Amino acid sequence: MDGEEEAPKKYKGGYRQINKSLNICAFEDYLEAQVSRLPDLPDVEQISPRVLRILGQNPGKFTLQGTNTYLIGTGRSRLLIDTGQGLPEWTALLSHTLTTRNITLSHVLLTHWHGDHTGGVPDLLRLYPHLANTSTSTSPGAGGIYKHTPNRDQHPIAHGQVFAVEGATVRAVHSPGHAPDHMCFVVEEDGAMCTGDNVLGHGTAAVEHLGEWMRSLRAMQADAGSAVGYPAHGAVIPDLRGKIEGELAAKRKREDRVVKTLRGVRDNHGINSHQAGAKGRGSVTVRQLVAAVYGAGMDDQVRTMAVEPFIEEVLRKLAEDGKVAFEVKGGEKKWFLIQE
Repeated sequence: MDGEEEAPKKYKGGYRQINKSLNICAFEDYLEAQVSRLPDLPDVEQISPRVLRILGQNPGKFTLQGTNTYLIGTGRSRLLIDTGQGLPEWTALLSHTLTTRNITLSHVLLTHWHGDHTGGVPDLLRLYPHLANTSTSTSPGAGGIYKHTPNRDQHPIAHGQVFAVEGATVRAVHSPGHAPDHMCFVVEEDGAMCTGDNVLGHGTAAVEHLGEWMRSLRAMQADAGSAVGYPAHGAVIPDLRGKIEGELAAKRKREDRVVKTLRGVRDNHGINSHQAGAKGRGSVTVRQLVAAVYGAGMDDQVRTMAVEPFIEEVLRKLAEDGKVAFEVKGGEKKWFLIQE
């Protein structure tokens, strides 16, 4: 087993790069304030008759109270979702919990490749070597470590695959957007979904591909077995569908604001007359669009590191929807609204 999880080639990069549309570095003060207002969560808490939440012991701006790892089932042999960041404090806490409750692990399911979810895998294999995939079995009942895009000595997870332990049935749901390999897991008996990083217990998630994420959220919202959310960060979400609706509404509002601004640019043939392009339709750079939407007085670091990349991701999503397009003029990419 490799010591580090391999990133899918499509989005290779560090954790700060998981969202090209939102560079968290630009929001350090904001995030500090958000973290200071988070509710305390116990290190170990029974959140349902069949789900025990164990905190990853890695609180921070990106991870909120820490990565939630979930021990699922009611019998001796249980299933674990995610492994935290690889801190020895989590490994010790998990080991103590398993020993004192006389629990063994049969399956480990990983929501996605990011290090705060997969970092504990090497320690798990050291403590529980039976989890290593040393067989060629592809049976869903085969124990071991599972990930959508598996590393060596791991099993793949398929959309709709079912994992069963005593007292719990867990169904896998492929839900890309935060990451291309992102999986959610429905705990059927609880009517709950482990939402991974697609939906957080507090605030909003960082998103790698906005269009995919919004499609995944709609599918999660429509899932009949998912009224409650068990997020990878933050407290239990009692109304998952309502939380998702709020997330989608906020993104739609930003899309509408961009479209409205581009419509104004088009109708006025550009912010300035020399910006008219695309056969008479006004076209603007991302920087010009940000100034038109938010004003010119924004802090330079926030604008260049956060807002401009975010608006560019919104534009890519709108382009996928056939609402906007771009042209290259003078070596610059300029966006315009397609005729309505």
